[in-house]
Amino acid sequence: MAITVNIYYSGRNGNARKFAEEMVASGIVRDIRAEQGNLRYEYFFPIEDGETVLLIDSWENQQAIDRHHVTPMMAAIARLREKYDLHMRVERYYPDEGGVPVGDSAFVRE
Repeated sequence: MAITVNIYYSGRNGNARKFAEEMVASGIVRDIRAEQGNLRYEYFFPIEDGETVLLIDSWENQQAIDRHHVTPMMAAIARLREKYDLHMRVERYYPDEGGVPVGDSAFVRE
């Protein structure tokens, strides 16, 4: 079962954005996206909070996440979090096997 993890990185003086930019420029993001089991790894910038970056990180299952957590990339990510003095808030989501409820489908434009 796929698992999506939302990670909110927060800092000061634009450090969260600098962190995301360095993650991309260093090739770490590219390497994570190439890992077996990774479905999505994308950064977003909340419009009302310039000091936070949202990472949407999705994996095929917990085993894929566990494999990712023991890669050398995790040490590199930890170093960058320390460099930019970031704090994190994490949310985990699982797919809704039933799809969009009928009552909600009226509000979805495809």
